[in-house]
Amino acid sequence: MKTNIRLILSVLAVTLVGAGSFYLGKQQSAPQGADIAAPGERQVLYYRNPMGLPDTSPVPKKDSMGMDYVPVYADEEHAGDATVNLSPDKVQMLGVRSVAAQRRALTRSIRATGLLEVDERKQQWVSPRFEGWVQQLHVNTTGQRVARGQALLTVYSPELESAAREVQLAHESGLAEVEKSARSRLDNWQIAPQDLEHLQHGMAHLVLRSPISGVVIEKTAVAGARFAPGEVLFKLADLSSLWLQAQVAEQDQGVLRLGQNVEIKVDAYAGERFSGKVSFIAPVLDEQTRTVRVRVELPNKDARLRPGMYANIVIADTTTALTIPRSAVIDSGTRQVVLVQLAPGRFEPREVRLGGQGDDAVEVLSGVAEGEQVVTSANFLIDAESNLKSALAGFAAHSAHDVPSPAPAVSAAQVAERGTPSAPVAPRQKTAVGHQVHGVLEAIRADGSVSITHQPVKSLDWPGMTMDFILANPALIEGIKAGDAITFEIVARKPGEWVITKLQAAAPVAHSHEGH
Repeated sequence: MKTNIRLILSVLAVTLVGAGSFYLGKQQSAPQGADIAAPGERQVLYYRNPMGLPDTSPVPKKDSMGMDYVPVYADEEHAGDATVNLSPDKVQMLGVRSVAAQRRALTRSIRATGLLEVDERKQQWVSPRFEGWVQQLHVNTTGQRVARGQALLTVYSPELESAAREVQLAHESGLAEVEKSARSRLDNWQIAPQDLEHLQHGMAHLVLRSPISGVVIEKTAVAGARFAPGEVLFKLADLSSLWLQAQVAEQDQGVLRLGQNVEIKVDAYAGERFSGKVSFIAPVLDEQTRTVRVRVELPNKDARLRPGMYANIVIADTTTALTIPRSAVIDSGTRQVVLVQLAPGRFEPREVRLGGQGDDAVEVLSGVAEGEQVVTSANFLIDAESNLKSALAGFAAHSAHDVPSPAPAVSAAQVAERGTPSAPVAPRQKTAVGHQVHGVLEAIRADGSVSITHQPVKSLDWPGMTMDFILANPALIEGIKAGDAITFEIVARKPGEWVITKLQAAAPVAHSHEGH
């Protein structure tokens, strides 16, 4: 009986030791610090530094400023080197906001300055075709308004009187051919039939009348003066409509269309808007000014606008296009990038090709699809982290993304001797090189950066100078003001960009009096 009991206990012990060995092997075959995900749950590979520094941990931890390390999941490992993942707390702290790319009406506006001019089609000159003398002026001032048919001046012309008498005598004598020739000469001089009757009745004086309703813009006629055929005595203009000649920049000419509505403002009537339409676009570009001439026609029935005035114009063109807010675009000068939200807290930078720009939106030709969410605030901060992640991709492939090798198998005897296995020890972590610096805080910028005059940095072979630095966390500057002596640590986040990871007021220097 005792032999059977001992046999049963021996088998039970071997079974328990085997189960313990199997459990330990399963625990150590998984990456250290990786969560054992239940079916349907996301598996955590490791935890990365919240400020983007090349420092990872297999277990949850906090950095020197108390910020939680960010988990990196298995389904995110191959999402792309430039993809950025932020915790909900960090998204809220940064104030990240996004909107959907949508197709809507995009209004592009261009502005230019122009000069008001007389409508060339509504000018008229009074220029007799015969020789004579000005006997009397009925309109004798420049700028005077005249109506169509109003008498301008009375003239006397001997040759006009002679031709009129010739018509009359030829008619009385029955000389039809002579009469026809004389009448033809009068017609060429533009003598109206009613004026011819006055001449035939012995009235040698002819009244010249205004051909249009308008304003006298120039007068050369003087009472008693002689005039030659073709000499301009009056220049008249109808100012019921005006032309505005404007110069539009070369890069804006793609917006121009004939018939476009134009908003016009003049200094004489502040706050008042006039309207016109584009009636002409010059076919040739001005090579010196790199502008194209645009003519705008506008009504002026109340004659408030005057030729010679300067005016500011706004030409708007509305089209339907796929648009995003202008604040969503990060423009480096050589390329334009937007941050697309793939999922809550997960962002991807995309290079885009842009079209026309409106007042608050910009057209997207490629790079973003309709309905995709683009970041409109804090995008510069996220893009900075994305650039850092891309720059460290090679380093991360060999350090941050590597997981510890499984520990060697433990025998059943070792399990019995050691008892319950302890938690795996985190491997030694690789961190970015920090440089200790002493200096004086000069200014705190509105964008969160600081200006510091620092002492020479031997580890970087820097002389003393004044530089701008980026704060890893705005809380670092609390309690410190401009003019304070400080000590701080800097880390290179990318070439030419240094981030302060630690900062504190410098301790007062103790002066030793030994030896005196």
